[in-house]
Amino acid sequence: MLFNTYEPWKFAFSSESSDLDEIDVDVEFNKSRSWGIIGVPFDSTCSYHHGSRYGPTIIREASFGFEQYNVAFDKLLDAEFYDFGDLNIIHGNCAKTADLLKECVNELVGANIKPIIIGGEHSISIGPIKALADNEESGDLSDITIIHLDAHRDIIDEYMGEKDSHATIMRRVYDLNPKELIQIGIRSFSNEEKEFIDSKDNITTFLAKDLNSIDEDNNAYYELVDTLADIEGKIYITIDMDVIDPVYAPSVGNPTFGGLSPEDVEIIFETLHNSFVEDKIDVLGFDVVEVASNKLGDSTAILAAKFIHDFLTLFG
Repeated sequence: MLFNTYEPWKFAFSSESSDLDEIDVDVEFNKSRSWGIIGVPFDSTCSYHHGSRYGPTIIREASFGFEQYNVAFDKLLDAEFYDFGDLNIIHGNCAKTADLLKECVNELVGANIKPIIIGGEHSISIGPIKALADNEESGDLSDITIIHLDAHRDIIDEYMGEKDSHATIMRRVYDLNPKELIQIGIRSFSNEEKEFIDSKDNITTFLAKDLNSIDEDNNAYYELVDTLADIEGKIYITIDMDVIDPVYAPSVGNPTFGGLSPEDVEIIFETLHNSFVEDKIDVLGFDVVEVASNKLGDSTAILAAKFIHDFLTLFG
């Protein structure tokens, strides 16, 4: 068992053991490592629709509606991965919760297991990202590209006087000096965020209004695919479920119309997978956040479970 976690139940198809002392991952510290899931039921800085604390539970439940064979990618989910349960979070304290999560992820990394984090609100992403930065020789993200799918930039420095918040998460990530930050599906941001982005040369943005539907009749499609295909080295992927249009994913913390479709995310995954099999990229970690519902069978939770299933199929 990881430090400070407990087990509700496991994501479908995960390996039986969740005790690090019983897991023998006899591989080098590279992309062939196993994956480990941690749920983070935290939503204390939510500014609109609460409920993402239930996300880890209903996403796991939804995962049992899938077959092991992944039809979308004509591939079997045969990755070795473990579900280590949920973090014992500190309600109302974003910074301390993130620190606890960082400790847990450091335990995973020490066992040659890569993190998959299920939120919870988006603020929790800083925990695994800080852990990965700590394990870099540079001590920061200067060799890691962050791929951020979201309706919002989340890069304001303070939100209602708070530095640690779902609305400031990407600013805290940027403070760790990423090699590049690629934001996809953006359609809501402040003027302060726009000015900050415009002043940086290592932040690339793909607005939802330009992508529309990602298909070959849209020039932005080629630009996005080319940008993703050009990435080399280490990457971390974070998906805020509000990147998806609320027609498909209504139960999120801050729903915003005009978003991506589930098929758009499949294209993004497939593009990155092509680089993965060519050894151009090393995927260090992944999170899915902001499913805000306590209803079993919720369509947003089903879609989030599908994204995790797809990710494990392609990068496991």
